[in-house]
Amino acid sequence: MSNNEWDPLSQPGHYFSRIARGLSRVGDARLRDLGLATAQLPILTALKDGAQLSQKQLAHWAKVEQPTMAQMLSRMERDGLIRRTPDPNDRRSSLISLTKTALERLPAGRAVLRQGNADMTKGLTSDEINTLVTLLRRVLVNIEAMEQ
Repeated sequence: MSNNEWDPLSQPGHYFSRIARGLSRVGDARLRDLGLATAQLPILTALKDGAQLSQKQLAHWAKVEQPTMAQMLSRMERDGLIRRTPDPNDRRSSLISLTKTALERLPAGRAVLRQGNADMTKGLTSDEINTLVTLLRRVLVNIEAMEQ
């Protein structure tokens, strides 16, 4: 292929993009009955063990901008998944934690995600899955370096 030709179907980025969008659509559909969404997964993960974090910390953890995190947290609070308590070290800030409702939904949510991973890798051997995960981790390191 010459420098002037571009075949997106021969580029990994095309597939990463399609896979990410597809996983998000499928994940949202499967999590909907639990009152959860794929966009909430970083927050649920960060707070699952009883942690209390600020909106700023959660935005950093999830790698999203603060306004995006604020909107997500407002929806989660409306849906009874998080609670905000005043930060004793910063009166202007709140600490976010999961509610009992969210904690009760986590096991079913994990089961949905495990099944989604099994469905997504159907037809691959354990060795192939391990190789795929190893390669994806390397690509992620490259992406994170590009973001610096």
